[in-house]
Amino acid sequence: MSKIYYLSTCDTCKRIMNQWNLDGVQLQDIKHEPITKEQIDEMITLAGSAEVLFSKRARKYKELGLKDKTINDAEIRALILEEYTFLKRPVLIHQGAIYIGNSAKVVAAAEAALA
Repeated sequence: MSKIYYLSTCDTCKRIMNQWNLDGVQLQDIKHEPITKEQIDEMITLAGSAEVLFSKRARKYKELGLKDKTINDAEIRALILEEYTFLKRPVLIHQGAIYIGNSAKVVAAAEAALA
């Protein structure tokens, strides 16, 4: 099963997802359907670390003073579970692979995988 974790209010997510073939892909709007512990653990396992899933662009990153702290994978996992905006978006899990974020390279690779 393929799944995309996204934010419906994010214009970047919408733009990217409009490029992809989403036939048979399960969508989860993380604002309305929060990520579970099992889901974040699966993402971390596929990605190799929690750090690659963590968005330093989130408003709360600066508000909480995280810029000046060193945080480990367990802390990052807890932050993402607590505040959905800390997840780098969109996240696509497809055929055992994970595609994280909105860089042109990742978007193109995800689009090719879904084609």
